Amino acid sequence: MGRVYIYDTTLRDGSQAEDISFSVDDKLRITEKLDELGVDYIEGGWPASNPKDSEYFEKVKALDLKKARVVAFGSTQRPGHRAADDQSLRHIASSGVKAATIFGKTWDFHVREALRIPLEENLRIIRDSVSYLKESIGQVFFDAEHFFDGYKADPEYALKCLEAAAQGGADCLVLCDTNGGTLPDALMHIIKEVKKQKNIKKPFGIHAHNDSECAVANSLIAAGLGAVQVHGTINGYGERCGNANLCSVVPGLKLKMGVQCVTDEELSKLREVSRFVTEIANLRHFGHQPFVGDSAFAHKAGVHVSAVMKHPGTYEHISPELVGNSRRVLVSDLSGKSNIIKKAKEFGLEMGEHSPLLGDIVKNLKDLENRGYQYEAAEASFELLMKKALGLHRSFFELIGFRVIVEKRSGGEVPINEATIMVDVDGSIEHTAATGDGPVNALDNALRKALEKFYPELKPVKLHDYKVRVIAAGKGTAAKVRVLIESGDGKMKWGTVGVSENIIDASYQALVDSIEYKLLKEEG
Repeated sequence: MGRVYIYDTTLRDGSQAEDISFSVDDKLRITEKLDELGVDYIEGGWPASNPKDSEYFEKVKALDLKKARVVAFGSTQRPGHRAADDQSLRHIASSGVKAATIFGKTWDFHVREALRIPLEENLRIIRDSVSYLKESIGQVFFDAEHFFDGYKADPEYALKCLEAAAQGGADCLVLCDTNGGTLPDALMHIIKEVKKQKNIKKPFGIHAHNDSECAVANSLIAAGLGAVQVHGTINGYGERCGNANLCSVVPGLKLKMGVQCVTDEELSKLREVSRFVTEIANLRHFGHQPFVGDSAFAHKAGVHVSAVMKHPGTYEHISPELVGNSRRVLVSDLSGKSNIIKKAKEFGLEMGEHSPLLGDIVKNLKDLENRGYQYEAAEASFELLMKKALGLHRSFFELIGFRVIVEKRSGGEVPINEATIMVDVDGSIEHTAATGDGPVNALDNALRKALEKFYPELKPVKLHDYKVRVIAAGKGTAAKVRVLIESGDGKMKWGTVGVSENIIDASYQALVDSIEYKLLKEEG
C-alpha cells in the first residue's frame, strides 16, 4: 500500500464543535503541534469569512513549519457569478497558501433545494471554481460534499460532479460522508464503483463524520481501497458527533495496516498532541479514548495484570509507548497480588511475590473498597496505604480538632464559610482559622495555614479538582459519600480519596492524604 497523506481539519471542523472556540494564538500553537506530529496538511480556516481566520492566515506565514502545508478552505463560487468575480475564491487565491480545499454540492437534493439551480449549472460552478484556483495555487482539493448520500440518490449525477472537479484540475477528489450516516459496507461498495470510472482518473480521499460511530472505520476502509488523503481532527472534535478521530486513524493506518503516513518518532507524540489540543480547547481529557486515553492501557482485573506482567501482548493490542502512552495497573476489589506487586514497583517499594504482607494488603484493599473507597483515581492514597503496611509512613501532625461553620444571614446573601483547626506538630500546638469559597475550601485553607509554618514546602500545593459521589442510593442526605481530590504543586499532580457519611469528614481525609503524600515525597 502506498503513501497516505494526513489532512487535519481541527482548526476548522474541530472548532465547530460545541464548547470549542480557538483564538488566533490557539490556532497558531496547535498548528505548530500538528506539524510536530507529522501531519501533511493543516486546514486553517476560511480566509476572509471572519477577522480571526484572516488574522490567522497572515500570522501563520511566520511559522517555521517543517512538514505540514497550511490549507485554505472555502466554497465553490456563488450561483450567478464568475469564479474570477467571487470574493471568497479571490480571498483564497490571495491568502498566500500553497494548497486549498473547496467544497461543492454533489447531492442533487442539495442542488435543487439549497442552491435552487439547474443540475448542469452546478457542474459548471464546480469545474470553473477549481480551474480558477488552480491558476494561482499549487494544489487544489475538491471536497465532494454529501457524496455518499448523493451517490445513493443519483449515482450518475454524483459521479458527474467528480468528473467536473477533475476537469477543472483538482489534485484530489475527497469523498465526504457529510451527514455521517454511511455504514462501512455501503461506503466500500460506493468507493469500488467510483474506482471503476474511466473518466475520473484522479486520486481520491475520504472525509468522514461520526454520526453513526463509523468515521474511523470508514476512513481506514477508504485507505485500504486506495484513498491517498485521509481527513480528520484531533480527538475527533467536530460538529454534532464529530469527525474521524486522527488519534485512532493515524495509528490504525501505520500500526495495523502498515501504511506510510508518519514516522515512528512522530507517532510517539500522539498522546502529547491529543492532550495539548484538549487543554487548549479547555476540555477534560477523555480517559477511555483508544490509543491515547489514560485507560487505553489500564489493567484492573487480577488475571489480566498477572498475564500482562508475563507478556504485555496477552491483553494489549500494541505497545503503549508507540503512541506515547504508558501501561497502568489499577487497584480495586478486583485486584490480585499481581496488581499489588506491580504498583509497589511503580512506587519504588520493595515487595516480592512471597511477601507475607501481600495477602494482608489485598484483604485490606478489598475491605476498604467494600466500604466505599476507590483508588483508581486516588493512587496517592493507595501509595500511603502501602507505606503504612510496610512501616514506611509517618504522621506529620496530629489533629486535635476542627470546626466548620456555614452562616447565611439573609436569603439574598452568599453564605459565609469559616473553619477553625487545632493541630499538634511535634509538641507544638497550632490553632488557626480561615475562610473560603465553601466549607471544604475554608477547611483546606485553615489546614494549610496551620501547617505551612512548619512545612513551607506545602505553599505551592493547590487543589485542582474536587468531586463528590453518593455511594449508596436510597438513604437521601444520610448516604455515605466518596470525595476525590486532585492536588498539584506545579511539577506533578496526585489524587486522594476520603469516605464518610459526613461530606466534611470525607473531604478532610482526602485533604490530609494529599498533604502527607506531598511531605513524604519531599523527604524522598
